[in-house]
Amino acid sequence: MIRFLTSGESHGQALMAILEGIPAGLELKAEDINIELSRRQVGYGRGQRMQIEKDQVKIYSGVRDQYTIAAPIGLLIENRDWENWKDKKIPPVTAPRPGHADLAGTLKYDFSDIRNVLERASARETAARVAVGAVCRKLLREFNISIFSRTIQIGKIKDSSRWDLSAKEWAIIENSPVRCLAKKEEGGMIKLIDQAKQAGDTLGGIVEIAAINVPVGLGSYIQWDIKLDGRLAQALMSIQAIKAVEIGLGTHVAELPGSQVHDEISLVKGKGFARRTNNAGGIEGGISNGETIILRASMKPIATLIKPLQSIDLKTGKAAKATVERSDVCAVPAAGVIAENVVAFELVRAMQEKLGGDSLREMKRNYQGYMEQIRRK
Repeated sequence: MIRFLTSGESHGQALMAILEGIPAGLELKAEDINIELSRRQVGYGRGQRMQIEKDQVKIYSGVRDQYTIAAPIGLLIENRDWENWKDKKIPPVTAPRPGHADLAGTLKYDFSDIRNVLERASARETAARVAVGAVCRKLLREFNISIFSRTIQIGKIKDSSRWDLSAKEWAIIENSPVRCLAKKEEGGMIKLIDQAKQAGDTLGGIVEIAAINVPVGLGSYIQWDIKLDGRLAQALMSIQAIKAVEIGLGTHVAELPGSQVHDEISLVKGKGFARRTNNAGGIEGGISNGETIILRASMKPIATLIKPLQSIDLKTGKAAKATVERSDVCAVPAAGVIAENVVAFELVRAMQEKLGGDSLREMKRNYQGYMEQIRRK
């Protein structure tokens, strides 16, 4: 069984993660993880914090001579900003931000200082989850499974262009300040972010995630909690500020007849079962069907506004402006990278449940046997 825990606060000494269940024999170096941590930090609209932090991971356990040994993998990412905070006398935060965990968390845990909530509820925690996901991505690559993402909307600017997941398109997305494929819409998104920054406001948007070469048969219809679509939706919804998730056609299935929704099945000689369309987004009945898995996640605008909204001071009970913390104007490009990595974890979990294997060699042997069984069908 694969599982993980994260710990650490936004301005604490470090973020930590323990990842358990990765099979023995996977080559793993800190550089494999640092690539993903670096990708998470970029994007037009990010705030001053990303100019301070240069996230680098330290692997403390579970790896010897650059290969996993099936023991829990200990990961640590130091917060550089800790040096700027550790000796400061920080006054309590008492004016909760609308849209943040501030008020509900303070009431739930009986705090008088909102900082006890915001330090852990902060999206800074996603750095640890990206580190976990980076390990999982390395394992998925052993099975030729790749995960991509792009920004398809920021504010009211939408990129409706089709993508074929080619290397050329991926290079365009990775080199775009907003991780957008269409150049015209990229310019509009950047302009919109600039306008929001000038107005002291924030922006949300939508990211699209694609997982290719996922084998048929991951997940199950047998029980509600092992359906692959349910797991992926939960993983994406757990990312800070994500408010909606779609798979395949998503909400559009509600407005179309079945003849325009369901993907017709054909048999291609030498390839097996195939679909001319992928409206299901690669998942049917809670099970991967062999097509590319297509997911979308909608991110709300960040709750910290430079021109803060109205709130109540919990100490005085009087009207007050919400707390202003250092924050981003728009973090949608980073959300795509985070989404890729939480999806990676869920796919590895489903792969292990299907294939088993205490070592990578055993897992690959089981995979080859399963794929041969599928081909014989």
